[in-house]
Amino acid sequence: MEENLKENLRKFLLLMMEDHKDNGLFSDDESIFMSGRLDSFSMVNVVMHLEKIYGIDFMKVDFDVSLLDSVNYIEEFVISHRQK
Repeated sequence: MEENLKENLRKFLLLMMEDHKDNGLFSDDESIFMSGRLDSFSMVNVVMHLEKIYGIDFMKVDFDVSLLDSVNYIEEFVISHRQK
């Protein structure tokens, strides 16, 4: 997997968590949405970020929140759906 991609995703998610007053650590395979650490408004921000930065067209994706529920899942999703 791509370390820069994972590191960039982690930084983005950490900033979102800080905005929600959540300064706790999390592992790359830990749930971030289904656990309630981030909410549905945060999910929209993640989707918009992935569209803007990685060129992912969510209109072409059979989307489910579980696809983006951890750093590892988001990384896999980006690698398989981004515009090259």
